[in-house]
Amino acid sequence: MSLREALLIALRGLRAHRLRSALTMLGLIIGVSAVVLLVACGQGVQNSVDARIEPIANNITIVPQAANLPDGPPAQNLTDADADALANAPAVATVTPASTGTAPIVSNSVTLLSATTIGTTDIWAQTNNRDFRAGSFFDAAQYHSSARVVVLGPTVATTLFGGPAAALERTVQINHVPFRVIGVMQSYGQQLDKTAVMPLTTGRRYIFGPGIGVGNTVNQITVQAPGQADVPAAIAQITSILDTRHHITDPRRQDFQVQSLGRRLDTFNQIVRILVLFTPAVAALSLVVGGIGVLNIMLVSVTERTREIGIRKAVGATSRAILEQFLIESVVLAGLGGLIGVGLGIGLSLLIGRIAPAFDPASGALAGFTPVLSIFPVVVSFAISLAIGLVAGGYPAYRAARLLPIEALRYQ
Repeated sequence: MSLREALLIALRGLRAHRLRSALTMLGLIIGVSAVVLLVACGQGVQNSVDARIEPIANNITIVPQAANLPDGPPAQNLTDADADALANAPAVATVTPASTGTAPIVSNSVTLLSATTIGTTDIWAQTNNRDFRAGSFFDAAQYHSSARVVVLGPTVATTLFGGPAAALERTVQINHVPFRVIGVMQSYGQQLDKTAVMPLTTGRRYIFGPGIGVGNTVNQITVQAPGQADVPAAIAQITSILDTRHHITDPRRQDFQVQSLGRRLDTFNQIVRILVLFTPAVAALSLVVGGIGVLNIMLVSVTERTREIGIRKAVGATSRAILEQFLIESVVLAGLGGLIGVGLGIGLSLLIGRIAPAFDPASGALAGFTPVLSIFPVVVSFAISLAIGLVAGGYPAYRAARLLPIEALRYQ
């Protein structure tokens, strides 16, 4: 019997038992589609986060921190002089000081009790890669003139005015001081959305209380290196400059902490890679379940067709021909399930890429998310389904090939 004839016989057998064949393939279809879909979504999540964080991956944040020794100095605010000294470092592109605090924000009869107020320079939005839903950030002239202007986070704008567009050119009271709203930022997470950003000069004059933003002190400095590759050199220079200025000789007595977003990005990518590998592995368990289904159905098929096997052997069919026939049936069953699973996984990936932004239209957190299809998981999952067909069909095929013609013809 030729391979073509064996393939036709296998297809006729599957067509004769459509429902049973479909139910047998279901486990393989679910397993293969889950592997393709989860790998695509995992890669899509990693790419989406990388796209958001990479523009600020060369940012370095310096904040006050108490010394790591029990008798060490307490945390101290940084100063404008510290920021000016850091700006002269060779591996530093920009320096953005900031003072933060909390204050109630009032508009008409609506009060937001605990918004985060940030006083900073006019390059803060650019340094932190902030986009705007309405309006714009304050400029250098407004910074130097201590203009009473403010840029709101989307939560503040929605709470006070019902939406970003309605907040523009409206007046809010911060610590009983009127400010004109000139912009509303895009969403960047719950904590970052509940903010009000103003010129540092304005904040020092009207807002910040004792201990925060008084005189020339700040409680955060963001340093931007020219590129991500320059971050290690920038960190070394920042540490050296601040150690000298703060008279620190023992690193354990440092009263500041240097944090790099690039390092956090590397850590996150490592976690995502683990999830991308682990999650499809869990989904692949359904492929094992599908393989058990194929094994079960092939054993049933051998039992049901015992007399047919006897007749074929009686008229001259060899054991090898019987073995090939049942192996081909098993592989065809698994191959069809794998193909349908691949198609379903690709289709769901494309569908999720289209509908994902609709699930969070307000914040736009899913706007940049798109599952990434690649050939490797498709080929591997389909190859595994074929291998399952060979393994699951091997024993039933061997059992059918070993049947003696006389025993098979007597089977009722």
